[in-house]
Amino acid sequence: MESTEVPLSKELLHARPTPEPVEDWIYEIGTSFRPDMRVPVRIFADDVLIQQIQRDRSLRQLVNVSTLPGIVDAALGMPDMHEGYGFPVGGVAATRLPDGVISPGGIGFDINCGVRLLVSELEEDDIRPVLEKLIHEVSRSVPAGFGRSSRKLSLNRRQLDHLLNDGVPYLVEELHLGVSEDVHFLESGGAMPGAKSTQVSERAKQRGHDQLGTLGGGNHFVEIQLVDQVFDDDAAAQLGLFPGKITVLVHTGSRGLGHQVCTDYVKRMDAVMTRHGIHVPDRQLACAPFSSQAGQEYFAAMGAAANYGFANRQVIAHHMRRIFEEFLGESRGALRLIYDVAHNTAKVERYGDDELVVHRKGATRAFGPSSREIPPAYQGLGQPVFIPGSMGTASYVLLGTDEARDISLASCCHGAGRAMSRTQSKHEVRGADLRHELEDEGIAIECTSNVELAEEAPTAYKDVDRVVDVVHEAGMARKVARLRPIAVLKG
Repeated sequence: MESTEVPLSKELLHARPTPEPVEDWIYEIGTSFRPDMRVPVRIFADDVLIQQIQRDRSLRQLVNVSTLPGIVDAALGMPDMHEGYGFPVGGVAATRLPDGVISPGGIGFDINCGVRLLVSELEEDDIRPVLEKLIHEVSRSVPAGFGRSSRKLSLNRRQLDHLLNDGVPYLVEELHLGVSEDVHFLESGGAMPGAKSTQVSERAKQRGHDQLGTLGGGNHFVEIQLVDQVFDDDAAAQLGLFPGKITVLVHTGSRGLGHQVCTDYVKRMDAVMTRHGIHVPDRQLACAPFSSQAGQEYFAAMGAAANYGFANRQVIAHHMRRIFEEFLGESRGALRLIYDVAHNTAKVERYGDDELVVHRKGATRAFGPSSREIPPAYQGLGQPVFIPGSMGTASYVLLGTDEARDISLASCCHGAGRAMSRTQSKHEVRGADLRHELEDEGIAIECTSNVELAEEAPTAYKDVDRVVDVVHEAGMARKVARLRPIAVLKG
């Protein structure tokens, strides 16, 4: 590959970009800002969110992303964007095959962090009498917190390799964790193409063998919610989301295994970049040509870690079904899977005549009604998209649009997005006070410590209503329903 180095002064490298509005809900930073930019930067936001986004380094990070070899269209920032490792969280970028690169920093450490939504026929009055006991049982069955391992499920090496290669279908068919219908309602069928356990290090496998069915820490959670508002009656009915119905939302990823995969390949790509003539303005953007040995091996390892993420949410959903049936009866407590979507992945997708490697970091795939890559039940409707709010606030169900392919590489936001650091939030919020506030609002809460509650306080995040409104108004996805939490297990 021809050398990509463009000399930059320290002042230019650290210059603060100023995005300019170009149309409603869209801001841009043009390629004239820095000589190494290959494409513009495009951010989806309103006047309030764009000011919040400018408070951290995320715009500079997105400018750096725009310099990657093979990048096309624009480096995209979602309305929930904030500073991350390499790419900002809420960053989307596509590189054209065969010459484009793949960058582990464009997927992140929590490979296939994602969300899964299940729906019941229950209403609040059915579950409220047992809610506190039920969510306590959830906390006993689903270990939460950094480094926590499963007390009930530990895979041997043969089982783990099968899982990494074959994803959720292996869990359902061989380990009987779930029902066969589940596989039809998972992004990529719960099994990423090209996944290879042989490209996952022994250290990563050691970290993953006993963490399946665990929540982890940070902003991960299991929430019991109710359908609080419906924006599209017909679409909501097709999804089974009727006002007052109880739902379960699971948010977690690939745990220590995914983190180790990212760690391993960032180091490797940092070592091979110069061999391919690649120079990046930030070493956190370490990358390699997608078609190179390093690129292909990372893609295979990332796919395996993504399969672990799908499987992790599958096991947690299995526990939730068991607990609901135990407390509410086999028939009344039944939970049906609506969909499971990933947030942190890279996928090969076709746009016109081009095959692109689409990096989504803290961003949700949002395919429209005409896509043949979504379940047949949703073709003509659109892919379900789930946007969790901050703790104690609403979450949203949306549907992808066909227009999003041209607007945002068929992508949209993944949550509210942090507005302040965890350290700052701990200094400004008392976890015990927040716990009482949530309980006063009728939300049963299980969390390992008040300190972790303070880190995830609603004030630490952007306004999810505002974020979702931008997505809806820009045409990236359309609002269907809002969900309100009544019980939370927090990582």
